[in-house]
Amino acid sequence: MNATVITIMVAYMAVMVGIGLYARTRIKDGTDYHLAGRRLGVLMMAGTLAATEIGGGSSVGVASKAYGDWGLSAGWYVVAAGIGILLVSFVAPAMRRTMAVTVPEVIGRRYGAAAQTMSAVLGSVALVALTAVQITATATIVSTLGGVSLAWSIVFTGVAVIFYTWIGGMWSVTLTDFVQFFLIVGGFAIAVPFALHNAGGWGNVVDNLPEGQLGFTKIGWPTIIGLVVLYFMTFSTGQEAVQRYYSAKTPRVAVLGSLLCGSLMALYAFIPAVLGLIALAVYPDIDPNNALATVSVGLLPSLIAGLLLSAVVSATLSSASGNMLGSSTIFIKDLLPKLGREVTADNEVRYSRIAVVVIGILATLISLWSQAIIPLLVFAFTMRSAGPFSAFLFALVLKKTSRVAGVVSIVVGTVSGFVWELNDEPFQVASIIFGSLCGLASFLAIHLIDARRGRLVGDAYGPEAEKASTSAAGPVPGSA
Repeated sequence: MNATVITIMVAYMAVMVGIGLYARTRIKDGTDYHLAGRRLGVLMMAGTLAATEIGGGSSVGVASKAYGDWGLSAGWYVVAAGIGILLVSFVAPAMRRTMAVTVPEVIGRRYGAAAQTMSAVLGSVALVALTAVQITATATIVSTLGGVSLAWSIVFTGVAVIFYTWIGGMWSVTLTDFVQFFLIVGGFAIAVPFALHNAGGWGNVVDNLPEGQLGFTKIGWPTIIGLVVLYFMTFSTGQEAVQRYYSAKTPRVAVLGSLLCGSLMALYAFIPAVLGLIALAVYPDIDPNNALATVSVGLLPSLIAGLLLSAVVSATLSSASGNMLGSSTIFIKDLLPKLGREVTADNEVRYSRIAVVVIGILATLISLWSQAIIPLLVFAFTMRSAGPFSAFLFALVLKKTSRVAGVVSIVVGTVSGFVWELNDEPFQVASIIFGSLCGLASFLAIHLIDARRGRLVGDAYGPEAEKASTSAAGPVPGSA
């Protein structure tokens, strides 16, 4: 059975590399490489956005939580992510109208070079950590099935995702994500009836579940609402998500793609949870983290098991490639020029590909060094969003803001988020939420003070923003 599963997974990886080679033919300049030429339609955008945000936590993690304390309500983990994407739809048009490439670029236009550099460092480093997380999650599956050491599996996974991201940029990531999303949904959907049949039917599964395991809101509304807030914060400021909105054909496409993505994620949400419950009913004494793999090997035909596990690999690789490209884009656009290296139309693609390779190697080394998943996720989410959250959103929706408020909120939000995390998140409030609220409070306080003193900055952000607004096909934030 393992031979069949491995064959399917190797064939899948070959297809992904082939798509990357095809995508290379569509790369003519930096806009093509970073933003797919700003030509994504509704379906392509929804597919790539969903595939990027449905990672290992939304598949292996949900099945594990369903097996454990959360039961069926583990599906809310993904529903909350879908709702978060739906909420981002309200600011999606403003994101697309910026004609920007990165989140720090928008922050820099409104608040200055210091704010741009801080948010760029935070965002880029966080995305490297997130890439390492997804490489580790993929390598765990490869190691288990192939009987290869985890270290070698990490190296193999890292090389594969580096290659198809390096060669085709956003076109490669988008096209592979589109294929991967349907493989994710299809693989999981096909697996459920086979697993149920071999488990003796839904009635037998229910009879063997602990009492309360089918509670639809077992995790509680405070947790569900907290997840929605967390996801809205991280999706609205995460480069890998925002970069998809920048890539949409029009602001309207950005909204429709976001709405479709959120709806698709909500429909997918409870499928891994059901598989986790089946694992609990049939295999009550296994490690919860192995719930999905155990169901695959024990209850599914080899062909279906190969599709399901390829779907899990798809989920993690989609997230890894999006994170890797996002980090390299920030480095090329926001940090490299400040290091004295001029980025021009002639060398942008070359520098971008070099950055993808370097960041991919760094993420692979981090994965080899620290094979933890959850701690790295918490660290990355807090780092990239707690500080820049208020500065970025207010830059999008307000015509005038305080430059000082943006800088201070980034510092206050980041520091308070890390301090809260180091203290084990008192009152069970997530560090990203606490940090973002502190950043929001500091932003509003300074903004109101500067408003009374007439120190707010509006449409005129300086020479760079003026140049961007005159050369782009749309206005910069606040000019609409």
